[in-house]
Amino acid sequence: MAIAIAIIACQSLQLPSKPSISSAVTIKLSGWGGSPVEQKLLRQVLQDFEAQHPTIKVKYEVISDQYMDVIKTRLVGEAAPDVFYLDALEAPFLMSQNVLEPLESYITPEFDLADFEDTLLDSFKYQNQIYGLPKDYSTLALFYNKKAFAAAGLSNPPATWEELRKYSQQLTGKLNKYGFGEIPELARQAYKIKAFGGQLIDRNGYATFASEKGLQGLELVVKQYQKDRSSAQKSDVGTNSGSEMFGQSKVAMVIEGNWAIPYLTETFPQVEFATAQVPTINDKKGTMVFTVAYVMNKQAQHKAEAWELISYLTGKEGMQKWTGTGFALPTRKSVAKNLGYDQDPLRSPLVAGVNYATPWQVGKYPSAIVNNFDNQFISALLGQQPLKQAMLKAENEANQQIRAME
Repeated sequence: MAIAIAIIACQSLQLPSKPSISSAVTIKLSGWGGSPVEQKLLRQVLQDFEAQHPTIKVKYEVISDQYMDVIKTRLVGEAAPDVFYLDALEAPFLMSQNVLEPLESYITPEFDLADFEDTLLDSFKYQNQIYGLPKDYSTLALFYNKKAFAAAGLSNPPATWEELRKYSQQLTGKLNKYGFGEIPELARQAYKIKAFGGQLIDRNGYATFASEKGLQGLELVVKQYQKDRSSAQKSDVGTNSGSEMFGQSKVAMVIEGNWAIPYLTETFPQVEFATAQVPTINDKKGTMVFTVAYVMNKQAQHKAEAWELISYLTGKEGMQKWTGTGFALPTRKSVAKNLGYDQDPLRSPLVAGVNYATPWQVGKYPSAIVNNFDNQFISALLGQQPLKQAMLKAENEANQQIRAME
């Protein structure tokens, strides 16, 4: 598929001039399905766009299953949408294939590019070109049960990982079965690898998470799970997510993203919770940041209109409408300030984290790295093999797969 994308890309190397906006143009927008409330909100924002741009119609399509496989297949077959969602994790590969339209020539001073959080914008830059504009994001924060804390005589959230482990032991077996809910996927562990100077990939894109420095952060997780027995995975307590573990009061603390706030508020209104920044590890602040951009298909027939749509959705007005209900955090600093999220008791720890977060991005071949890490780390967590052995196995397998794909 990568070769096919590259062939298609070579056929469209010439940079087209910006076409003038004509009448009655339809722009196709594709994304994955969110919650019904999110879908309704996006459709409302798109209606507002059409009202302000009467010569542009937006055909919005939800791709429910195998989103990136569908997009890649359509890019090869020249049937891809004009504008589509691109997750930061998947961005390096597509940006390297010359199938996305660079956006610099469309961006005007009025668009105020400097208003975007640098960490988020950088995830969609490749060889000094901007290929996507981030529509929203979430970092991770510590969610804690206020009643459980009060019952254990704890008044403040833990500031360090050592404190978190102590708190977990004090909270286990009280109002909650476990003190802490652990999510063992790399998407939730990467900042721990980096806390002691470890890296996920080297400059050539090969996995390097099994270094001694990287293992130090992961060892904290294994010790808490195996030795302290104060943490649990979602499968240990019969739930499907960290948010559900926390909502069902199976755990007193969990590290989750912004999406957990509306979910917990609606689904578990009886749970009194608060949030805090992720506790420091090795005296360093750390968290993850997940972001998604709107990108333009290089083969789009109506690029000027496609840009109008992207610039509205990621502009100050459109972004404020999209993020105003709190489902997602705005990538523009001015919008976050207007909405007061930096002062919001629940969201301010999430907003604060964007400045030091580890972007969720692991090179051009993320599936090889993510899948091998996840499989082997869970095995180590369960005590089926030593951590170092498991991580070296994951690293070697990932790099063999990457070499085969290059």
